[in-house]
Amino acid sequence: MISPLAYIHPEAKIGENVEIGPFVFIDKNVVIGDNNVIMPNVNILYGSRIGNGNRIFPGAVIGAIPQDLKFKGEETTAEVGDNNTIRENVTINRGTAAKWKTVVGSNNLLMEGVHVAHDTFVGNGCIIGNATKLAGEIVIDDNAIISSTVLMHQFCRVGGYTMIQGGSRSSKDIPPYIIAGREPIAYCGLNLVGLRRRGFSNELIENIHNTYRIIYQSGKNVTEALKQVREEIPMTPEIDYIVSFIENSQRGIIR
Repeated sequence: MISPLAYIHPEAKIGENVEIGPFVFIDKNVVIGDNNVIMPNVNILYGSRIGNGNRIFPGAVIGAIPQDLKFKGEETTAEVGDNNTIRENVTINRGTAAKWKTVVGSNNLLMEGVHVAHDTFVGNGCIIGNATKLAGEIVIDDNAIISSTVLMHQFCRVGGYTMIQGGSRSSKDIPPYIIAGREPIAYCGLNLVGLRRRGFSNELIENIHNTYRIIYQSGKNVTEALKQVREEIPMTPEIDYIVSFIENSQRGIIR
């Protein structure tokens, strides 16, 4: 299961039933769980933590030091959960003193050429398309779909169940449950297909739609719009998620 042409540092910890192809480099201070497939020419560097059941394709680099001049060699990690598919040439950098770790959750698909920068947190069940670049300290909530060649500014947040159009550039937060696209990037309606596939009821979808109708089409500023949402829309967990997401946005939401 382990190629004689792979290099594994003697201090690295490797779980059971791990397949490691030729020309793989695994550094010290690396922990790899069970049932992983690590294909040829993968580099898993100092500070990497890999869960169980992942497939890592050729050319991927996990745990390289941050591309951040403030990094001074502090002890940080790059953490990958379970059952992810990490395709060719994906790069996942370690954290900095800002958050001390970069995290990719579980059951994600990171397509070819994706870059996950320092201190970024990717949730669970996300799909990130080819050549998409996530800058430092971005947060991607669960079940988001980010299409190919998307560029995201540092410190941005993407809400859950959102779909972002390919080729988009974003320097603001993208709220949950929506489609974001056009140039410049803007709200384009609900991610109806995604919500129905995930089992959202028609009533809940209607409430989400009405929430965004108030936020984007009432002509009110954000504070007034959220006040109206609280007065008119039943406050289910999904609606509360939207409201709290917008209230806590540090960069403001796309319009």
